[in-house]
Amino acid sequence: MPASEPISESMSEPAGKLSSEADSFVTLGKVVGFFGVRGWIKVHSDTEPRENIVAFKQWWLGDERRRESQRVVVDVTNGKRSGKNVVAKLDGIDSREQAEKMLGKEIAVPRSLLPTLGNEEYYWTDLIGCEVVDLNHKLIGPVKRLFETGANDVMVVSDARTDSAAPGAEVLIPWIRPSVITQIDLQERRIIVDWDPEFLA
Repeated sequence: MPASEPISESMSEPAGKLSSEADSFVTLGKVVGFFGVRGWIKVHSDTEPRENIVAFKQWWLGDERRRESQRVVVDVTNGKRSGKNVVAKLDGIDSREQAEKMLGKEIAVPRSLLPTLGNEEYYWTDLIGCEVVDLNHKLIGPVKRLFETGANDVMVVSDARTDSAAPGAEVLIPWIRPSVITQIDLQERRIIVDWDPEFLA
């Protein structure tokens, strides 16, 4: 399953321009730190491989609380994989102090720039927020996030069961199709799973 590849504040910095495109965006990652003293940032990337995120020469930075039209477009001048993350250099960000102001910003690109997905392929960003139910259509909760492991990807669901002993706790469901993830309906924003939330709880 793809992450943000085939398999979301108005700012005065960096020196970018506000996006006014009537295009939907796909979140590729997030700025999680800074690297060195010359303005490089550390990025958590949801692309596969991770360094694919710097293949996009422009990023649309923002956060989930702001409208997409208020994202800031920035140029990516350099980047590479660094351990479990990626480090990148943005045009106009030349100091550690400037890089620190980028912390927490979402990295997105217009959906039109991404490859067309094949059957049974999904972008992680499209799955977040979907309602997860069991085979009896009993609600488990909404998808919070996904992450990859060595064996398979994992879907993290916020426990919304009425009989839950820990409401809001994270339920980890392996992304294994079709034995665990039996059906995905993006139009209805619903994912059906063959999984007991008490398993490994």
